[in-house]
Amino acid sequence: MDTRYKDSNVEVEHREVQKKTDSSLVASTFIKYAAYIIIFFGFLYFLVRYVFPKF
Repeated sequence: MDTRYKDSNVEVEHREVQKKTDSSLVASTFIKYAAYIIIFFGFLYFLVRYVFPKF
């Protein structure tokens, strides 16, 4: 037996990491970015359909 560790008081801290997922937050973020994509493609459609033919 090693006597160096006999009198040492070692406390081991155990941390449990829990991944929290909020489905409403995920859904609202998805809806927000889906709206951005729809607006972007709507703007591109407007450019191709109405603006570019005038040049």
